[in-house]
Amino acid sequence: MGNRLSKIYTRTGDDGTTGLGDGRRIPKDDARVEAFGTVDEANSAIGTILAAPLLPEPIRRCLVAVQHDLFELGGELCIPGHAAIEQSFVDRLETDLDAFNADLPPLKDFILPGGGPATAACHVARTIVRRAERRTVTLKRNEDVRDEVIRYLNRLSDLLFVIARQVVRAENGAEVLWDRSRT
Repeated sequence: MGNRLSKIYTRTGDDGTTGLGDGRRIPKDDARVEAFGTVDEANSAIGTILAAPLLPEPIRRCLVAVQHDLFELGGELCIPGHAAIEQSFVDRLETDLDAFNADLPPLKDFILPGGGPATAACHVARTIVRRAERRTVTLKRNEDVRDEVIRYLNRLSDLLFVIARQVVRAENGAEVLWDRSRT
């Protein structure tokens, strides 16, 4: 492949624009940049989860695959007209979600973010993915965004919630349940 990034700074963004994958330059606060930038944040947040030492191997494998998917998804958002995320990606998330959820106790209360360091990181990643989904929906109002992208982000946030429920057990923690009487 060669050296693609031989020089990290280019100064081309000093004017408040950034380059898309198709060569066009757009403002850094454009809805498209907000969408793929938030996907990048989500990928970084998932990297934080992966840095946890007690992460069960099936969850680790799942999240590494998700990181690769998010890189593809960000590329799809960065290159107008490019298609990378297929329904099979969404199907895989649903399969993983069902498998990780199968042995969890049913929910009777809302769960507050927390429970342990990796569990809290899962909740942070989940909320960033939700923001990426909102940013992508905003983009879709004015530009073409394929439905698979939004479905993927929606399913991923659900998966991260279920993974948080699994990880809290691996950390020997406890889910923090919302207590209505405290309000």
